[in-house]
Amino acid sequence: MNYDVQGKIAILTLDEPNKLNALTTGIRAGILEGLKRADSDDQVCVSIITGAGGKAFCAGADIGNFDFAPEKARAFFIDAMEVLTAPERALKPVIAAVSGIAYGGGFELAIASDFIFAAESARFAVPEIKLGLLPGFAIVRLNDIVGRAKAKEMSMLGDPLTAAEAGRLGIVSHVVPDDRLLADALAFAERIASQPQLAVRMAKSFYNRGLGGDEMRHAIDGFPFLLTHADAREGIGAFREKREPRFGDK
Repeated sequence: MNYDVQGKIAILTLDEPNKLNALTTGIRAGILEGLKRADSDDQVCVSIITGAGGKAFCAGADIGNFDFAPEKARAFFIDAMEVLTAPERALKPVIAAVSGIAYGGGFELAIASDFIFAAESARFAVPEIKLGLLPGFAIVRLNDIVGRAKAKEMSMLGDPLTAAEAGRLGIVSHVVPDDRLLADALAFAERIASQPQLAVRMAKSFYNRGLGGDEMRHAIDGFPFLLTHADAREGIGAFREKREPRFGDK
């Protein structure tokens, strides 16, 4: 994770483009540390999270060495949820500047941010169904953003949305040309930074009230159950082996 400050704006860059900026241990730690650092810096008013390399904002969980043991899966999920909810819990506004793919946990990290700036090339999806799984954080947030029917469709099919489609659904705040992504996100951040900061932070707190209650605990408890099913093992195995899964319950 690269952390940089430009004036009153902190820029957190997910910096493992060879892994499509997946949520590795290092990136997860960097997100938590970076947002805490921004919150504790009196000179910083807004944070921007973006991805290095252009091909991906974040491709989601790093499942290369995933452990199916329920207790380990639950511990992994608790750790992941702490990271994915970090933009919501940050005291100061967070902007996700997304180019390339934002899939799974990457999509969830983006929607946990206060605003999403999407390059025209950006693609958004919750593709966990293709692994025999469901999204964790998105399962308790997507409904409020896109409505119940569209949330079900996205979760049951896992198909990607273009930036324009995500904009029409209210997922994305602004769609911009790829070569303007960071510049436009910075300009927007600077506008927020020019406002009275106590009122800005209180606005975030008020609008985010009630987030993270019982529904989050249900998601954490339900995720390990899915992993006990043969479909999850087949789906993740097929992903690792780069082949089509052969699910048994069709």
